[in-house]
Amino acid sequence: MVTPVGTGKDMFWDSLVNGKSGIVPIARFDASQLATRIAGEVRDFDPLNYIDKKEARRMDRYTQFACAGTRIALEDANLEPESVNPERAGIIIGSGVGGIETVENQARVLIEKGPNRISPFFVPMMIANIAAAQIAIAHGFKGPNFTTVTACASSSNSIGEAYKLIRDGEMDVMVTGGSEAPIIPLAMAGFCSMKAMSTRNEEPEKASRPFDIERDGFIMGEGSGILILESLEHALARGAHIYAEVSGYGVTCDAYHITASDPEGEGAAKAMEIAIKHAGLKPADIDYINAHGTSTPVGDISETRAVKKLFGDYAGSVAISSTKSMTGHLLGAAGGIETIICALAIERGQIPPTINYENPDPDCDLNFTPNKSICREVRAAISNSFGFGGHNATVVLTKHER
Repeated sequence: MVTPVGTGKDMFWDSLVNGKSGIVPIARFDASQLATRIAGEVRDFDPLNYIDKKEARRMDRYTQFACAGTRIALEDANLEPESVNPERAGIIIGSGVGGIETVENQARVLIEKGPNRISPFFVPMMIANIAAAQIAIAHGFKGPNFTTVTACASSSNSIGEAYKLIRDGEMDVMVTGGSEAPIIPLAMAGFCSMKAMSTRNEEPEKASRPFDIERDGFIMGEGSGILILESLEHALARGAHIYAEVSGYGVTCDAYHITASDPEGEGAAKAMEIAIKHAGLKPADIDYINAHGTSTPVGDISETRAVKKLFGDYAGSVAISSTKSMTGHLLGAAGGIETIICALAIERGQIPPTINYENPDPDCDLNFTPNKSICREVRAAISNSFGFGGHNATVVLTKHER
């Protein structure tokens, strides 16, 4: 992972379990005219540590994040691409807005300098599928290669679709997850105009406060979360370190509104229900929920109601946290890093907190793991992602019994 709280799993995880916020004043551009002037920026990233200089110049920042995350993931998996049957290895990378920074930059060139100054790399830098394509080119994987674009559910959908290809015996290995680089003037201004983001500019680290009654909107984040999925047979044959098993996937649509989630959480509850059933589990078997929990007034209540709807009397017992309180909302990459969080929670027996949970909202009255991580065995966890347009995706991870 490449995130606002660290690059690589150890720095990332240490930040999370210690409640460290990655929300800072925006430094990538002059944000003084925006209502929201803070974000979850990636500050420790040098693309040249992962990508050839010439190639990096021909990539949008979101593609750089994806390619870097893939190299980190392959190294962590001790997986040499040359050891894999390339026709049975594929790539699915989710992104909500793809190369939007390239679009903004080249639009400025068009206006200021005219059409003859547009870069010949404009189109292949900005299209949303190019991160997956660049990863394939770099590593030679020739299986299915595509991009899921379902707003904030994008990378959860990518993980779910990758899981299905392996489950159905079509692939041995899938590189999957998501990448996003939306901290640019255009995207920030757009979300500001919707009044969707927090304006707690004087206290950046306290701005993202999911389920707290004083929450006033989400905080934009950037980065990537990339996973290596393998069939169990393939992983065991090469002695892979297995963090967890992907056991279920549920996907639904609210069919309700272009931006607002169903206030009763019906679609979200159904996505969780489908995923848990696919995993052969019951709601009471789930030990941890990594909530979508964006810190928006309506969305957090909707998700709380969804959990109550499905989990019933057990809803108050399951441990829940929104790690967006620390990372901000990585839009289409959120499900990638949050599925990784579930895997690490299972492996390490620790649940990261929801920080800034100081004044509970009476409408959000579940166990949100307030402010401090807890040590607890996690045998089954779910990651929720809900996107504009009513897209709902849930991924279930379970402990691998060695």
